[in-house]
Amino acid sequence: MKKLIVNADDFGLHNCVNQAIIKGHLEGCITSTSLMPTGMAFEDAVNLTALTPTLGVGVHLTLVAEKPLLDCEKVKSLVDSNGYFSKEYMSFIGKLFLGKIDLREVYLELSAQIERVHQSGINITHIDSHQHLHVLPGIIDIVVDLAKKYGIKAIRIPAEPYCFTGGYKTDIKRFIGKCGLTFLAERTRVIARQNNLMFTQNFFGMLAGGNMSKVYFSNIIDALPTGISEIMIHPGADSEILQRQFGWNYLWESELNAVMEKDIIEKINHNTIDLCSFGALINE
Repeated sequence: MKKLIVNADDFGLHNCVNQAIIKGHLEGCITSTSLMPTGMAFEDAVNLTALTPTLGVGVHLTLVAEKPLLDCEKVKSLVDSNGYFSKEYMSFIGKLFLGKIDLREVYLELSAQIERVHQSGINITHIDSHQHLHVLPGIIDIVVDLAKKYGIKAIRIPAEPYCFTGGYKTDIKRFIGKCGLTFLAERTRVIARQNNLMFTQNFFGMLAGGNMSKVYFSNIIDALPTGISEIMIHPGADSEILQRQFGWNYLWESELNAVMEKDIIEKINHNTIDLCSFGALINE
């Protein structure tokens, strides 16, 4: 049996992202999303969630690119002189491995982020993170503790198979980065299992993250193994606005179109792939 979670990251980042995720759920194959507690459009996302009870919603923990929820004085090791997290994930990783990140501050900030989602009344289906920082040594222990504290039963394991490309052409630097993430994610899988957290058997969408065309999305569907899989996507309603705001060079609208492509939805149905959210893991 094949089951599939199509999870849209960055819910709450921007109104254009929120609109796309809801559209992709109602008119396409998005089944789940990850809500960014620090996002500028967090309240808008919460309001949309209340109107869309069929959409699974997890927490997208954030330690880069945004501003913390806590006062900067409480998270000094996590912010720059302007009160923002490190702009790039490699900067955060560098500080972490040099011992310049106070893990007590990480715990306080991530706890505040989960608490914000919890207080909004959302039934949290899973936990993951912006740039997958939750799989880092030291950070994963905090995330597991917080998942237990808040009764969160499932966690993302972003372990895309080492040799899988799905036809996506990339440079060696990104490919090596994908393999490094998979290595850490497999370590996280062991920790999750030891702590009775649920997770999918398979994960796709790292290599083409932000560039998930309908061709690549379709290729993943063709290669989908048995068990429960997650495909990570980043849809947006207006690529020009989002590029101007964030500069990530994502193909936001292309990703939205991919999850709404009729041929792909027909392929999912034809291959008897059951669409579900992370909530389905609890019942496995």
